[in-house]
Amino acid sequence: MAKNKNTEQKIFDAATELFLEKGVDRTSVREIAAKAGINLALMNYYFRSKENLFDTIFSELVVKNTKKLIQILDSDQSLEEKIRQYVAAYIDMLSENPLLVSFVMSILHRSQDKITEKKAVSNLYSTDKFTQQIIEEGKKGNIRKTNPTQFFVDMLSLIAFPFAIKLLIMDKNQFGEADFREFVRERKTRVPEMLISNLKPE
Repeated sequence: MAKNKNTEQKIFDAATELFLEKGVDRTSVREIAAKAGINLALMNYYFRSKENLFDTIFSELVVKNTKKLIQILDSDQSLEEKIRQYVAAYIDMLSENPLLVSFVMSILHRSQDKITEKKAVSNLYSTDKFTQQIIEEGKKGNIRKTNPTQFFVDMLSLIAFPFAIKLLIMDKNQFGEADFREFVRERKTRVPEMLISNLKPE
């Protein structure tokens, strides 16, 4: 039996929505099949296992959404400009894909082996060029000497955490969706300023 692209897309879309909403491990193959409107046998014919389906979705989501981020980190721009562009692009990405944070977190909490197996995971982290740039700028005295890993984790935390606690922020501040969008839009300026200020030579 030849595989039908339309059916394959239905499975992919249904699984993506469920994985984003519930997490990978809390989503069953039966739920995916039901949401896609197909039977379990057809689901298994197309992807054989939930793990295979997860691998496909994970790679596509991560690669699709992080390609621009990697390009920014590996560009020849100044460190300051990279920080500004990276923060803005990352916040835009999470604004368009608000459940991506919880999806990625559920993936990273699975197991060391599963994460190591997935080459696309490296797209979620810093690049060698960006790391080296921080080290070199520190040696030249253009910025204070900084641990590149600490800096990158600081940057990711400032970007992603508001999305991770979105409902709490909205509840405590009586925000609607438009208010939250404006809140994170302001962070596109606020976060780079904090990071750049922290890098200034003592």
